[in-house]
Amino acid sequence: MIRIQTKDFDAGAEIKNLVSGKGNIGGVCSFIGLVRDFSASEQSGEKITAMTLEHYPAMTEKQLEKIETQAQERWGSIETLIIHRVGRLEPTAQIVLVAVAAAHRDVAFEAARFIMDILKTEAPFWKKEEGPTTSKWVEAKASDIAKAGLWEKK
Repeated sequence: MIRIQTKDFDAGAEIKNLVSGKGNIGGVCSFIGLVRDFSASEQSGEKITAMTLEHYPAMTEKQLEKIETQAQERWGSIETLIIHRVGRLEPTAQIVLVAVAAAHRDVAFEAARFIMDILKTEAPFWKKEEGPTTSKWVEAKASDIAKAGLWEKK
């Protein structure tokens, strides 16, 4: 399941809904991304007061569906949930929830990491960091690109 939204989410309630009534699930792995109060730039580290995430709905949904499908094809019988927020978010706000439920924990861990690694580089979200005096668009980090590239070799 994929949702792109402006409103916050309750991770516990979302995970409960993901696994409800599914007796074949032995483990759930989840990741919640938060807005930091410093720049994500690998060199800057500047203080930020907010991050604005923009997207083109149809394009973003299509790419997230592709990522979800790749995970399901790769790991078989898994349940997935991707919630990504857009709009203006302040430090400590939740940005993203990725949850994977599977029969075994190793599958849940791997599939969740795969989804998050690929999402960071392939999902078309544009991020602008606002600081006390300036704002700037954020580019993909080299470390995120490298992590996503490792999945091509597996």
